[in-house]
Amino acid sequence: MSVDNRELVEKIALSTTKGVHAEIVRRMEEVGIGTRDFFEMPSLELCDRLGISRSTMFSRQSRDEAYHEAWEEVEFVKRHNIRCLYIGDETYPDRLRECYDAPVMLYALGDADLDAEHMMSVVGTRKATQYGATFTHSLVKDLGESLCGNLTVVNGLAYGIDALAHSASLECGLPTVAVLAHGLNMIYPAAHRDLAQRIVKSGGALVTEYTSKQKALRPHFLERNRVVAGLCDVTIVAESDIKGGAMSTAQRALDYNREVMALPGRINDEMSRGCNHLIRKQKASLIGSPTDVMELMSWMPADVVVSPRQRVLFPDLTDEEKPVYDLLRLSGKEMTVDELHHTLSIPIVKLQVILMEMEFNGIIVKCPGNKVALSL
Repeated sequence: MSVDNRELVEKIALSTTKGVHAEIVRRMEEVGIGTRDFFEMPSLELCDRLGISRSTMFSRQSRDEAYHEAWEEVEFVKRHNIRCLYIGDETYPDRLRECYDAPVMLYALGDADLDAEHMMSVVGTRKATQYGATFTHSLVKDLGESLCGNLTVVNGLAYGIDALAHSASLECGLPTVAVLAHGLNMIYPAAHRDLAQRIVKSGGALVTEYTSKQKALRPHFLERNRVVAGLCDVTIVAESDIKGGAMSTAQRALDYNREVMALPGRINDEMSRGCNHLIRKQKASLIGSPTDVMELMSWMPADVVVSPRQRVLFPDLTDEEKPVYDLLRLSGKEMTVDELHHTLSIPIVKLQVILMEMEFNGIIVKCPGNKVALSL
């Protein structure tokens, strides 16, 4: 067995072991438990090291079963050229990694960049009206043109607004990502197989947290929505009643401190009640045109040249700010809060306070994708 295959087996097995979630993996990193250690350590020692109650959720039997099944999954992903993105690896999407309940493993079929500069979701009802359909197509088309094609649309491959957003992206030559509620050995709904194939062939991707053995169960669809929200900078609700998957996705985005926008509709329109509710409760910004998105997200049109601000050459830094400043200066690029956290070992809450103060003083600026950089 090659080292690469063995490590992949361990990561897949870890992600499918009952009771394992993102916080467990983060705790493993903090206390120095590797993926191989997880499968070799006695259950009681493992629970003690992780600081969790002594239970059977990490029993030897459950870990051995997960490890055995992971072998078959490795064969499947290798055979179909599927990317395996583990939360502890650099290849894992930065935006999603920041989410407290991010999937431990993602499987991606296709070449789409999941860390693209502008990531947007347009969600809504499966029973789209002409109003919602027209808005969705125009929004994707106009934003794509304004950003000179530098836009990735993320949706769930469902009927209605989801499929319309995917199709509009393909029509406009934009990469689009479909997040699935099942393994990559099937497509649900089956009527969207052709759409799924076109997404992959056109530079997009099919993405899921589920192995090839996992079917499209009802709970998976709500879990799928968190991945849609977590991958994006902004979630736009085109049409929705008060309850529905789109409202779930919007709430997830709010939980992650991401932007939410909604298209208003007439007060007596069933498919606009959810949108109107979000706007009325100030949970979503009103969207009337693509310009509203550009302004809210500070996305610059491709033909606009921004005059750089003069950098403070010798900023007055506190002892806490200096390592952050030095790292950003040495990297010479934008960095996510998660990258700064892992590199500098500064507690995430404390780091956010430091970054807020540095932004207020004009030392750093926020960038798309929940990243920061030194002021120009």
